[in-house]
Amino acid sequence: MDIEFEKAVRILIEYMPESEVGSRKPILFHGIRVGVSLYRRGYPREVVLSGLLHDALEWSDMSEEALKDEFGENILSIVLANTKDRSIDDSTERIDDMIKRCVTVGESALIVKAADTIDSFEHYTRTGNTRELEGHCQKIAGSILRQKPDTFRDPIFEELRTWMK
Repeated sequence: MDIEFEKAVRILIEYMPESEVGSRKPILFHGIRVGVSLYRRGYPREVVLSGLLHDALEWSDMSEEALKDEFGENILSIVLANTKDRSIDDSTERIDDMIKRCVTVGESALIVKAADTIDSFEHYTRTGNTRELEGHCQKIAGSILRQKPDTFRDPIFEELRTWMK
């Protein structure tokens, strides 16, 4: 697992553009934090690597084919589920669509989105960005908790619920 994690980081570095000074959230570091968080919690390979790579298609030049070739169909499907559809103009509809796709792919995909959202809550709390906390983070967490099937019982969803308070 450690070798694959390092491989994924090296690939992200190759594809991910540099974050600019003053950007709302340095994207490479965010992906690494999400992957490390899932790794430390003991999630399986596909969840950890998908967490690390969850923004690769949305924010880099990496292709779906390259992601699939390097990490397989299952990780590609989780990353695709966690990728916003920018053709949807309304941000609430875009979020709800993404969460619906995560639910369709399965609990692993929704766990990745929950870990992503928890990291965003932590980052925006640390940086004092109340606009992102109250808007973006709350919207995504609310959509996850509304759409999560009762059969998805992973503890990360309860942790996410605590951020809603």
